[in-house]
Amino acid sequence: MKSRSAPVSHLVGPLKSAAQRFAYSALVLMSVAIMVIGRADGSLVERIRTRTNDVLAPVLEAVTQPVAAVTNAAAHVRALTDLYHENERLKTENAALMQWQQVARRLDNENSGLRTLLNYQPDGSTWFITARVIGTSGGAFSRNLLVNRGTLDSVAKGQAAAASTGLIGRVTEVGDRAARVLMITDLNSRIPVVIDGSHEHAILAGDNTDRPQLAYLGAHAKINVGDRVVTSGDGGVFPPGMPVGTVSSVEGLNIRVEPLADLSRVEYLRVVDFGLAGVLPPDAVPQPKPAKRAKGDAGKGEAGPTP
Repeated sequence: MKSRSAPVSHLVGPLKSAAQRFAYSALVLMSVAIMVIGRADGSLVERIRTRTNDVLAPVLEAVTQPVAAVTNAAAHVRALTDLYHENERLKTENAALMQWQQVARRLDNENSGLRTLLNYQPDGSTWFITARVIGTSGGAFSRNLLVNRGTLDSVAKGQAAAASTGLIGRVTEVGDRAARVLMITDLNSRIPVVIDGSHEHAILAGDNTDRPQLAYLGAHAKINVGDRVVTSGDGGVFPPGMPVGTVSSVEGLNIRVEPLADLSRVEYLRVVDFGLAGVLPPDAVPQPKPAKRAKGDAGKGEAGPTP
């Protein structure tokens, strides 16, 4: 039995070919006609072109909107990528700058401390040397500092340790290249002092707190907050008049003194010899020697014995 689609295909093929030839011919004829009409009546062609543009404008606008949206989205993605990379770069630069800021602050504090010590000349001293704090023991049972000067630098037991503002303590242990300073806040520290103005004598006793207390005051002593406390010179350990601190609180017999030197932030100090033997045994009396200097070193900060 023959298929019915065979006659149809025989008819459709010639008709499709004829339609294509006719469409091509029609487009050629239409183009020629438009050219002729355009030569004959230009205003008509312009009106037709304008109407065509009006009809196609919404279609073109609808087509271009997704394209513009995709273009803008790609631009935003590129901008976000650039912003991410810039943010990472700024984070790295900020971390480096923070490190340099810490170094600059440390150097500024060190420079300020050294400048202050350079201008500090203890009255009555026969010899002094600047030392750097290399260790602390600020616990519940001791308050002392370890400095980088020892017997090789003429440091000896009993010498005073002072900052530019006031007394810090005294040297209690000495090695060849290091020494230990007992601070005035240590439990074992006892310093004869006098209240400037009222001339009341007392003992400044450390108790491992930030503010030592005044002990052994007279029964009728009148002490006020803000009174200045200086060394009395009793016992021959420290010279008289060396600043120690100010009275910070008076609560009955509990009188506290605020040290003039910030003992919690000592980085540099001066080990000072006042030439006082005091209560030290004869073999512990310091015998400082002038430090050897190279040519051209005159006028530097650390001094030998004064003539």
